[in-house]
Amino acid sequence: MDRRTFLRSALVAGGGAAVLPTVAMASPAAGQGSEGPYGAILGREPDENGLLLPEGFSGRVVAVAGEPVAETGYEWPVFPDGAATFDDGEGGWWYAVNSEVRFPAGQGGASSIHFDADGEIVEAQQILEGTSGNCAGGPTPWGTWLSCEESGPGGQVWECDPTGAEPAVARPAMGKWNHEAAAVDPDREQVYLTEDSPVGLLYRFTPQAYPDLSAGRLEAAIVADDGSVTWGEVADPSGESQITAAQVPGATIFPGNEGIWYHDGSIVFTSKGDNRVHAMDVEASTYELVYEGDDPLTGVDNVTVEQGSGDVFVAEDGGNMEVILISTEGDVVPFARITGPGHDDSEITGPAFNPAGDRMYFSSQRGVTPRTISDIAGVGGETNNGGITYEVTGPFRGLEASEDAETASPSTTIAAAGSSDGGGDDTNVVPLVAGGAIVVAAGVGGAVWLRSRRSGDAAT
Repeated sequence: MDRRTFLRSALVAGGGAAVLPTVAMASPAAGQGSEGPYGAILGREPDENGLLLPEGFSGRVVAVAGEPVAETGYEWPVFPDGAATFDDGEGGWWYAVNSEVRFPAGQGGASSIHFDADGEIVEAQQILEGTSGNCAGGPTPWGTWLSCEESGPGGQVWECDPTGAEPAVARPAMGKWNHEAAAVDPDREQVYLTEDSPVGLLYRFTPQAYPDLSAGRLEAAIVADDGSVTWGEVADPSGESQITAAQVPGATIFPGNEGIWYHDGSIVFTSKGDNRVHAMDVEASTYELVYEGDDPLTGVDNVTVEQGSGDVFVAEDGGNMEVILISTEGDVVPFARITGPGHDDSEITGPAFNPAGDRMYFSSQRGVTPRTISDIAGVGGETNNGGITYEVTGPFRGLEASEDAETASPSTTIAAAGSSDGGGDDTNVVPLVAGGAIVVAAGVGGAVWLRSRRSGDAAT
C-alpha cells in the first residue's frame, strides 16, 4: 500500500476519529542544506561492510541472521527489529532485539547480546519465544525490555529480562492491538504506546502500582486544534467488545504509528502513513509537529533520542536505507547509510545507543545473509535476506554533554520481569541498571531541541 492510499484508508476507516491537526509545525527544511554536526556523508566511501558514515566514525557487523553470534554458538534470528541497551553494572551492557517473524505464528520473539566493558561479545541468547511479529518496543527505567507484538488485534506487550534470568511475562492490561513501540515516563510513572494501523492511536497506560505493569488504566490521546492534549479512557483494553481504536470518540489518528522515545518531559514518535515526526510535551499536555515531507527523511520508523545532546535519530523504512539525524539546531541530515546489493527490500531498524553513548546499534532487517530464510527459520522464501545487525563507534556529541553534566545513570533494584507485584519481595528482585537514553537528568542539554521549538527559538 502506498502512502497516499494508506492515509486515505485511515481517514475513511477512522469514522468519528479526529484527523491530526497541523499545529506549531517546526521548520526542518531550514536545516536540510546543512551537513549537520558531523559533516556530510555524501561523497565519502563506504567501509568494508557497506556502511557510509561521517568522518571519525567506524562500523562493524555484530550479528547476521542464521549465523552464530561471535563465539557464543547462538544463532541470530531473522528480521531483527526494535532494540535497546541495558547497563550490566560492570561497565558492559545488554543489547535486546526483537525478531519480526509473523509466519508461521509463534516464530518471533526477542534475543539479547551481552557486551563486556571493552565492547566484546561474551554471551547471546533468546529472552522471549512463542510470539509473533515482535516489531519495536521500549526499555524501562527498571531494566526490562518491553517487546511489542505487531500481530493484529491480539498483539500484546511482553516484559522481558534482557539477561534471560527471568521468563518473559505478557502484559494484557496494556491492551491488545497491533502494538508497535513503547516509552516509559519515569517522572509521571506512565507508559506511552503506539499502534501500527491506518487508524492507529497514541495510547497512555497508567499502572495501578508502578512499576508493576499487570494492571492499570489505558487511554488514547485527543489532540485539539490548538495543540492541547486530553485523554479518553479505553474501557476494554482486550478489544473483545470493540477494537481499542474505536472506543474513544474523537481520538486522534496517527496513521501507521511507529517508533516512540521518552526524553526529559517529552515523547517523540513517528507515523509512516503521513511520514511525520511528532513531539508531545507530557508535562504541559501539548502536541507539536516536528517534521513532515519526503526529503531527506522518507519512511519514518524506529526512533531514539541521544542522551546529552537531545539529537533525534530516525530509522528509514525504505528511503535510502539511512539513519537520519534531526539535530537540536534544526538540521535534518543523513547520519549513516547502508549501501551495496542485498538491501533493496529491507529497512533500517532498532537504532539504539549503548549506555556510555559511544556506540550506536541498528539493523538492516532483511539484509543479505549467506542462507535462505527457509534454511534459517523455516519461514519460507527464496531470497537470502534474513537480517544484519551493525555497530557504529565514534565521537557522538552527546558524550561530551553528558560528561560535562555528570549525568551518571543510577542503578535500580526492582522486581524481575516474572514478578507480579512490581516490588516488595526480595526473593524476586533482579539488580539491573537502566541503560541507553531513557534515564536523563532534567535540565541538561538533551531537551534543547524540544524546548527551542516550544519557545519559538528554533533555527529558521
